[in-house]
Amino acid sequence: MFDMRLLANAVLLLIGCAATAPSLSRSAMMWIPPGTFMMGQSAPGSPNEGPARRVTLSGFWIDIHEVTNAEFGHFVHETSYITVAERPIDWDALKLQLPRGTPKPADLRAGSLVFRPPPAPVELDDHSAWWHWVAGADWRHPEGPASNLDGRANHPVVHVAFEDAKAFSRWAGRRLPTEAEWEYVSSLGGDGGAFPWGDTPASETKPVANIWQGRFPDRNLCSDGYIGTSPVMSYPPNRLGLFDLAGNVWEWCEDWYRADTYSIQVGPLVDPAGPPNSWDPQEPTIPKRVVRGGSFLCHKDYCEAYRTTARRGTAADTGLSHTGFRCAADGPKR
Repeated sequence: MFDMRLLANAVLLLIGCAATAPSLSRSAMMWIPPGTFMMGQSAPGSPNEGPARRVTLSGFWIDIHEVTNAEFGHFVHETSYITVAERPIDWDALKLQLPRGTPKPADLRAGSLVFRPPPAPVELDDHSAWWHWVAGADWRHPEGPASNLDGRANHPVVHVAFEDAKAFSRWAGRRLPTEAEWEYVSSLGGDGGAFPWGDTPASETKPVANIWQGRFPDRNLCSDGYIGTSPVMSYPPNRLGLFDLAGNVWEWCEDWYRADTYSIQVGPLVDPAGPPNSWDPQEPTIPKRVVRGGSFLCHKDYCEAYRTTARRGTAADTGLSHTGFRCAADGPKR
């Protein structure tokens, strides 16, 4: 599919032309009417996704695709914003956010976490085997200082922490979606299946989203044509007209993440804003926000997080090479 607005954004990014927030019109957003659905599920093995509860939402707008490098570039050019990954770092604070066993870098320049496949199969509980702290990695340099955005203007922006996503959304006159809003559109208002495209499991040979094919994390068959991120709108939209709700990049939501959110906020609920604080029993001292949708690293044998009810928490001050966002906005329909 071809989007002239995305082409214009790419040109503006490449020539460094200034753009203002009003250029991000709601023509790239979808109006979602008010509705009620059952949020979550109560299947064994997914305790943080249940029990399912009844949720009613007011109408809202949501971006049809994830925020791109071109769009984020407009924001940075207009505001001179510096992302968390580009700022000087405090190692004593940072090491609490990294996978256990991550070695201290040789220097403490600004940087971010980058996925690098190991050369052979590894134990899947050792995240440090594929996540590496890379000095100089940021939204402009997704794999590190030697990389750039050539050919990736229409890819989703990555290495953005929660506060970076919030800053962009405020500049654009928008906000981040709540977790309930995100699941509502992913599940087609509760009328969809286990995945944004329906109930059929993801295929290794006929990809319907940018996810991992092969053996995670060392062998990617690349059946979908992409090792990392893919341009937004590369796959068919769901029935609401929204793209990339499964795979490509994880998407920040407004809510604090708690593993027990559904147990302490039982339905029926109206426009839930999430819990007042964060709690993850595996990392109880780290404040986390909800991320949804999975990424290009998700695989059915390791992380089937592209399911509509799947939810996870990510440290709010952490950017990664597979985390981005889309925006929402309040009504009315126009």
